[in-house]
Amino acid sequence: MFYTLLQASSWTIFIGRFHPALVHFPIGFLLLAALLEIGRRTGKVPVQESTIRFILFVSAVGATIACICGYLLSLGGGYDIELLDNHMWQGIGVAVFAWIAWLIKSERLGAKIPFSSVIYLPAFLLATVLTLTAGHDGGSLTHGQGYLTQYTPEPFRGLAGMPPIQEKADEIKPIANVQQALVYDDIVQPILQARCAQCHNANKQKGDLRVDQLALLLKGGEGGPALLPGKGSESDLIKRCLLDESDDDHMPPKGKPQLTPDQITLLSWWIDQGAPADKKVSELKTNEAVTPALASLSKGAAPGKPVKQESAIANVKVEPASEQAIASLRKAGLIVNTLSQDQNLIEVSAVNAPNFDDKQMELLKPVSTQIAWLKLGDTKITDAALEQIAKFPNLNKLHLEHTGISDKGVHALKGVKLLEYLNVVDTKVGDEGLRGIAGIKGLRSVYVWQSAVTDSAVSQVSRQNPGLSVVNGFTEAAVAAFLKAGDTTAIKPETKKL
Repeated sequence: MFYTLLQASSWTIFIGRFHPALVHFPIGFLLLAALLEIGRRTGKVPVQESTIRFILFVSAVGATIACICGYLLSLGGGYDIELLDNHMWQGIGVAVFAWIAWLIKSERLGAKIPFSSVIYLPAFLLATVLTLTAGHDGGSLTHGQGYLTQYTPEPFRGLAGMPPIQEKADEIKPIANVQQALVYDDIVQPILQARCAQCHNANKQKGDLRVDQLALLLKGGEGGPALLPGKGSESDLIKRCLLDESDDDHMPPKGKPQLTPDQITLLSWWIDQGAPADKKVSELKTNEAVTPALASLSKGAAPGKPVKQESAIANVKVEPASEQAIASLRKAGLIVNTLSQDQNLIEVSAVNAPNFDDKQMELLKPVSTQIAWLKLGDTKITDAALEQIAKFPNLNKLHLEHTGISDKGVHALKGVKLLEYLNVVDTKVGDEGLRGIAGIKGLRSVYVWQSAVTDSAVSQVSRQNPGLSVVNGFTEAAVAAFLKAGDTTAIKPETKKL
């Protein structure tokens, strides 16, 4: 077990990731001990030495544990070696000098240490100072060099000889003339800088990958090349962005700002064109998917962000679903989540119930009013199920991918007034079915990839219905949006279990 902990493994990373939380204990306690010691010596704070002794002991123990966890975390790699070494030895110094200060304060051992009265204050001071310097380097390791001092205000910047503050863009800045923009310098690099460089830069190289220079991006990391010029869909950079956000391999990690579908489209398009370093937009071929993504970069457009529209169910409120009905659904293997506590709308998913069929649709009747999002992809339902689904008054998003439905079934959905998202990927739905569902007034997105729908029908329906996005699966952006479960509406309810 001990040998395992000395190697990079899931155990070491699991334990090591407690380092950022544990490191706050020695920081807080050492600073508290320093303040109390100052107060005691100046006569301002009536505190007993036993109190300071106890705080020093807790500081020393906390610093030691934080050092162990920090070492285990470092085994995962991806950090600037020199900065990591400085941080490590500073952390060890905090622990060592904290223990020395405690030993001198100890009633039993303090008297046995030569020159203890002379050593105590320097040891205490060094532990405190190293706590601050180690914290600075820790912040640089995690967020990039200069993280703690990046926004130092004037006049302190001038006094310290620091350069003026450089604003860090979180999004792609508007471009005056998109056609004349350099694809890598003006579009690709700003996306990578805003979404990826925090963990893949000169100071922090998660997975041994850097994205701040094209040569290093092409070189890749420990998993191989990050991109394959000419093959966007096969490039690891794109595939990781398209994974479900809960997947451990998804990038950027869950909780970090995510790439928008437009940004994924632009990256994939650049890779498909050979990942050129010095080509302008006008020199590369574009398609129907990348054109609106490029248009969003122009001045006056919201860069990289979809137009906000209020969802059709934003103001819908219904009675809570009965607990008995919810229990029946879960017993059948369905996942039930609440979308909005004050609206009582729910999401029902059959992702763990692949054998769900038409007969089991009866289970949904008691909650038909509460269902807003329904995911029946990869199940055994047929057109018969759609006749019942059409009676769900507040249905907003419907997943039917990889099922046996056809044109006959989707025609029944024409009366679902609040439906905004429909997924019929890999089904028997054809041109007739697409034309029928295109008539649903509020429908915003329909995914027909690998179905019987033809490209000509997609073009025709798109022209006739400018407010409807018909995705035929020909771009990585389409796949990204598909995996995001049709997130084309403005509301993003916080999903919680009922």
